[in-house]
Amino acid sequence: MSLFGQRLALLALHLSVVAACVTGSPAARAGSSNATDPMEAIRERLAAKLGAVPESPSAPPGVLKVSSPDGSASAATAEGRPEKRGSSPAGRLAPTAVSGGARRVAEPAASGPSRWAYEGEHGPAAWARLAPENATCANGKRQSPIDITDGIKVELDAVQFDYRPSGFRVVDNGHTVQVNVAPGNKIEVLGKHFELVQFHFHRPSEERIDGKPFDMVVHLLHKSADGKLAMVAVLLERGSAQPVVQAVWNNLPLEKGDEVSAKAKLDPTELLPSDRRYYTYMGSLTTPPCSEGVLWMVMKTPVHISPEQLDIFARFYPMNARPVQALNGRIIKESN
Repeated sequence: MSLFGQRLALLALHLSVVAACVTGSPAARAGSSNATDPMEAIRERLAAKLGAVPESPSAPPGVLKVSSPDGSASAATAEGRPEKRGSSPAGRLAPTAVSGGARRVAEPAASGPSRWAYEGEHGPAAWARLAPENATCANGKRQSPIDITDGIKVELDAVQFDYRPSGFRVVDNGHTVQVNVAPGNKIEVLGKHFELVQFHFHRPSEERIDGKPFDMVVHLLHKSADGKLAMVAVLLERGSAQPVVQAVWNNLPLEKGDEVSAKAKLDPTELLPSDRRYYTYMGSLTTPPCSEGVLWMVMKTPVHISPEQLDIFARFYPMNARPVQALNGRIIKESN
C-alpha cells in the first residue's frame, strides 16, 4: 500500500473510533431527528481539509474520494505503483503531452537576450530582435565578416607584433572556445598600440577570400588604452599540427562556462604565419551586439592545423560562423 493509502486508512480508523464514541453517547441518542449529525460535521471538516468530495450519490455514508492537488484522482500504474509526476527545471509542473499512454514533460522554451545562436530561431537573422542593444546586427553598415575581394594593393605598414610566452585561461563560453591571455602582449598598427585580450575560434572561417572559406579561423582581439578594438584574423587550413592550438586543446574545460587556468605558458607568436602580409578594412564584432568601429587585419597566408585538432573542435562546435555581410562600399586594402 502507498504512503498516501496508509494515511487514508489511519484517518478512516480514527473516524470510526470517533463515530463509535459520538453515536454511542446519551446525548447523541437523545437528539432530535433534525439535529446535525456530529459524525457528518467531522466528515465535512475532513473533506474541506483534504479537498475531498463524496464518491457518488449512491455511495455508502461517509465514503469520500480524495483528489490530488491538480484536481485529478490519485492514480496507480498497472503494477500497482503510484504514478510519478514530472516537474520542470523551475520546480513547477510543466505542460504535458500524452502519446500512446505515456506522459512526456515538455521542455521549457529558450528565452532571454543572451540566448543567441548560429542556427535556428535564435540564429544570425534573429540577433537584432533578441535585445535592443543588438540593433546594429541588422542596421549596421560596416558589419563583419566579409568576403574579401578586389583589395587595393598598397604598401601597408607591417603590423608590429610584440607577443611573448604568457599564462592563459581557457573557457568554453557556449559559443566558442576562448583563450584569455595574461597582460603584456601588444601590437602596433597605424601608430597606435593595442593589447591582446583574448583569442577564440570559428569553424569554418567566417572570412572568405574571393569566395573561398577555410577550415577554421582564430580571431585575436586587441584593445587600446582608449577602448578602440583591433582584430587580427589568422586563417587555419588542414595540414600539420599547430602547437598553440594543441596547448589550448590540452586545457579544454569539461563543461560550458567552466574556465581552466593552464599551468604552462603559450606564445601567441606561434599562431602567426611567417608571411605577415594582410588585408585590412573597418568592420564590427562578428557576434552580438555587433559593435562597429573595429579595425580588422586578416593575414593573407593561412596556418596549418591537423585533422585531429579540427575534429576536436568540431565535437564542441560543428558550425559557429556568422554569414558574410554586405560590403556597402567599404575599401579593402591589402599588402603589396
